[in-house]
Amino acid sequence: MTTRILLADDQENVRIGFRLVLDSQPDMTVVGEAATGTAALDLARHLRPDVVLADIRMPGLDGLELTRRLAGTGPRVVVVTTFDHDDYLTTALRDGACGFLLKRSGPALLIEAVRAAMAGDTLISPQLTVRLLRRLQPLPAAAASVSGVSGLTGRERDVARAVAAGGTNAEIAASLSISAGTVKTHVASIQAKLGVRNRVGIAARMWAAGEAGIPPDPAG
Repeated sequence: MTTRILLADDQENVRIGFRLVLDSQPDMTVVGEAATGTAALDLARHLRPDVVLADIRMPGLDGLELTRRLAGTGPRVVVVTTFDHDDYLTTALRDGACGFLLKRSGPALLIEAVRAAMAGDTLISPQLTVRLLRRLQPLPAAAASVSGVSGLTGRERDVARAVAAGGTNAEIAASLSISAGTVKTHVASIQAKLGVRNRVGIAARMWAAGEAGIPPDPAG
């Protein structure tokens, strides 16, 4: 099954580069391009792509507003930007983005982000994930209970810890000796119990509850 992709970026050279990378994959095809957020919204409604790759700063609607308007309408949105601001990341994920990449991340991560979005995963540029999670302080036990983590079953906690460690559905399935479909079911249940919209929300709850470790900051 071929993944149909819409590119939304005001820089033509970026769209050309993304198209070359994505069209080289046997299971992906770029079905449209837009230089403004308004045009991207119209094309998304007309072409019904599986994934929209959206820049943040575009004429008309910006990528964050585009993400908000497309949330729940069908296409999965992956934000791809040069701006690594934490507020952009948190806003995009809050409003339903299925990934957040820096343009300098390279073609391999771009391809992986599209595949992750189609699999129900959320991929974020690694440097952003680590920086975001370092800001979270473990909660005391009582607060952790309120966060909802204590309401997870044992297996759901195993899956949630693996999600917090950055595992994909396939990797989690292999480590826990269950099917990828079972992992997907657990992830959906965990999101509902924790009241979060995506895997990053799960990770944030697990980090805050002290249910996962994090690498030390090399800067001290």
